[in-house]
Amino acid sequence: MYTIKIAGINKTYRSFQALKDIHLQIETGLFGLLGPNGAGKTTLMKILSTILPYKDGDITIYDYDLAKEGDQIRGILGYLPQNFHAPLQFTGKEFLHYVGSMKRLTQPKERSQQVERVLDEMNLLPHADKKIKSYSGGMKRRLGIAQALLGNPKLIILDEPTAGLDPSERIRFRNLIEKKSKDCTILLSTHIISDIESSCEKVAVVNHGQVLFQGMTSALAQKARNCIWEFQMPYAEYDHVAREHLIISSRREMNHAVFRVIAKEPPYTHAAAVQPTIEDGYMAVINGVVV
Repeated sequence: MYTIKIAGINKTYRSFQALKDIHLQIETGLFGLLGPNGAGKTTLMKILSTILPYKDGDITIYDYDLAKEGDQIRGILGYLPQNFHAPLQFTGKEFLHYVGSMKRLTQPKERSQQVERVLDEMNLLPHADKKIKSYSGGMKRRLGIAQALLGNPKLIILDEPTAGLDPSERIRFRNLIEKKSKDCTILLSTHIISDIESSCEKVAVVNHGQVLFQGMTSALAQKARNCIWEFQMPYAEYDHVAREHLIISSRREMNHAVFRVIAKEPPYTHAAAVQPTIEDGYMAVINGVVV
């Protein structure tokens, strides 16, 4: 069952077309939206969150028509914007109680229980009574995730949620959303490949306002099949290789460099084809090496 259906959506800012004929179908669980900065991901997130109007097409979310039933959608939504701000004079707990009241958690006992729960889930309980102005960037980001989880939303939209998180908190976050995705739809927008690789079975790749791929993450990796090569060259040849080929990665070994590149044909006679990763498939798609 598809919980989100997007058909033929366009969005233009003056003369710039940010989204071009977007079609997506998303089921319950974790869905990744992957693309470089400026690809159109945030614009799409804002539309799905009822913040931005859109042109043409149709969007339904849990059978609600977004154009006509925005209030109902907001009632089942948890949203973390890319640029999250909270009143600095509040404590973390005070802010979450405020957000909870806006989400119609009117019973003090229930709201307190949910506030304590999300503080604990985001490892913020020790800082609950501290002013937000004293929080680090990573703590503010975790507070933003916490407020999105309040109210047990059926749809959770997270725009670049792991930006600023340290490795341990990133792992904690991934485990948490994996657990929550069993009972709701979580849309995770990011340009960090590892967030998608470790969390999402299904993904869409967006660039220049268009959907270039939608499907299983394993299928995204296979888009680069027979296009990923590894070879060794003297390190002095690095600039030459960079001019001639799209380098995915390289590592130094003594006076040589081992390159991993994308190419439709073997770049050198001694190049060996290797198994592609999700990152390889993503790079192949956004650079037009495959369609």
